[in-house]
Amino acid sequence: MANSLKVGAAQISSAIGDIAANTHKHLSWIKRAKDLNVELLIFPELSLTGHYGSETLLDCARKETDACVHELVDAAGDMTVVFGLIEEGKAAQFYNSALAIAGGKILHKHRKINIPTYGKLEEGKHYGKGQSITPFSLAENWEASLLICADLWNPALPHLAFMQDTTLLLSPVSSGVEAVGMGFDNSSGWSLAMRFYSMMYGTPSVMVNRCGVEKDLTFWGGSRITDAFGNEIAVAGDTEELITAELDYETTRRARYRLPTVRDSSLPFIADKASKILRHQ
Repeated sequence: MANSLKVGAAQISSAIGDIAANTHKHLSWIKRAKDLNVELLIFPELSLTGHYGSETLLDCARKETDACVHELVDAAGDMTVVFGLIEEGKAAQFYNSALAIAGGKILHKHRKINIPTYGKLEEGKHYGKGQSITPFSLAENWEASLLICADLWNPALPHLAFMQDTTLLLSPVSSGVEAVGMGFDNSSGWSLAMRFYSMMYGTPSVMVNRCGVEKDLTFWGGSRITDAFGNEIAVAGDTEELITAELDYETTRRARYRLPTVRDSSLPFIADKASKILRHQ
């Protein structure tokens, strides 16, 4: 069995709206990851545009066929790379998306589903909502699911991912200290959430945040890699950094045998109760 997988989180800052500069930075970090024999590299949410790239959305949006996407596809080679962009879909519809690329092609795309409109977050003004959660294969035993930032704050979405044989959770985020407001500590909240999902479902996870300052938001970094028992095995500081870890599928096997959350979950039961609730709303 292909039991091990070396993963990396590229915690970077982005220049707001500067696709060329951000693409160049991606290429540099891809090279660093390759030098360390990383097999899967994840960048933050909206890594090609910056968090506030949406303010010039019509200039920043890119289609899958855009030159910058092809440049990253070529640079990735056999390494799987996940990066974020403002995606222009059909009929001039725009999404906060993450692409997974490897082997000269786009392997997978996730459009953010849970679009936040609270605190200083106003994504609902700019983006349509994604409509699907589908795992994609990295290697034997490794089925990854991509969920972007606020997707993790709707617990039903990770649950749906894990009920589809997901064995690795990938979470590009864009979390600023001031985003939600006083009384909520984003750093400790994300640490708790990632440890909870990994422990509860026996699944390692990679959360990668941006760093630096964009306008009125201070991005605290703190990217982390968590094992299948909920232990944080690599945690970044608050500046640009590449953290890596070797994941072992045997750990997932032990965790899921001891705590069989996936085995004991019943989607038909949930679907039945959900349909009854909807009928009464």
